Amino acid sequence: MSSLAEHLLPRVPELADTLVLMLQEHNPGYRTANVVPAADLWRSCHDNIERILQLLADPDRDPREPAEYYDAARATGRRRAEQRMPLDDVLRSYRLGGRLLWEAMIAQAREERSVDTDGLLDAATRLWEVADTTSAQMAAAYHATERRLARVGDQHRAALWEGLLHGRASEPGFAPAAARVIGVPLEGRYLVAVADVPPGEQPSTAPLERRLVTSGICSAWQVRAGSMVGLLALGRADAATATAALQEVLREPAGLSLVVDGLAEVAAGYRQATLARRTLPDRSSGERNAVAALEERLPEGLLLGSPELAERLVRRWLGPLLETPAAERRQLLDTLEAWVGTAGSIARTAELTHCHRNTVLNRLRRINAITGRDVTGSAAYLEVGLALRAAHLRLPPH
Repeated sequence: MSSLAEHLLPRVPELADTLVLMLQEHNPGYRTANVVPAADLWRSCHDNIERILQLLADPDRDPREPAEYYDAARATGRRRAEQRMPLDDVLRSYRLGGRLLWEAMIAQAREERSVDTDGLLDAATRLWEVADTTSAQMAAAYHATERRLARVGDQHRAALWEGLLHGRASEPGFAPAAARVIGVPLEGRYLVAVADVPPGEQPSTAPLERRLVTSGICSAWQVRAGSMVGLLALGRADAATATAALQEVLREPAGLSLVVDGLAEVAAGYRQATLARRTLPDRSSGERNAVAALEERLPEGLLLGSPELAERLVRRWLGPLLETPAAERRQLLDTLEAWVGTAGSIARTAELTHCHRNTVLNRLRRINAITGRDVTGSAAYLEVGLALRAAHLRLPPH
């Protein structure tokens, strides 16, 4: 084997030419993919053949021992991974290269008339052992590069996501790059969704994407710390359709923005979706599968956006009432909420609270006495309604 390999080493350029032709004929991946330049392919064939022959020419070298003989294989693996050449096609090229070397060695042995049948069998064993180890080194480098590229790709994608959510879409070239990498339209109507992620879980966004696409909504999702964010390209769908679709799939509280125009307004949509999520109770409250659309919670959004004013409203209209014992407080607040919700109808309030209308009147008078204000006056109606909403946002559930 050592003698045959040494005799073939001067013919490496010629063998590289032959192998390139074999690959073009018998390995269509190189021809159809068209991602490996001709000079790169020839150099790879040349260097790998040379290294394999050098390894075969050294009878004391263990082919399983990592050494400088595998630099060509590793370089090939790295380059082909970067060029996105399928690994199966690269491995096929190594098998073809092994066949070429074996045929060249048989021809050399016949010419020398110095190797018997047993010697050729030993040579074949040695050749395929070296070829297998070399291709394994190539595959290991390919996989390592693939993992590195995936990490870089994930980091780049995450950076584009963060840029969108924090207002970089107005920078020149940023929005088109984000649209291309994230896989969403540059223009059009969008909703932004923010959903909770249970601690320690790694959620799959595939069910969300599949459900939304059945409603004609293209979406992209990014899992972040404690939450996941979605960009919903509505197309011809409306916000109500998107909300219903999310409600079917999500099992954790989520907020949904107003409709925004294109990627340039995604940052505003993200703030709105985060605000909408804050209008829901924490997951500790036991409420599940709730999607809060900001369009339906504008007063709560306003109150959360002005916490000082919300607190002032609560203190002005409900302050003393919130200090009463829990049982009475809940009864009086339920009555007041029903009265506001029915636009001041005593009869409807009585129906909703399952009591007589005189009981409703007595409870409202009791509220006036506790708060020191006429909560049922026409001038107070709007503020009382806002104060009740603000109280829900600031108080733990009773």
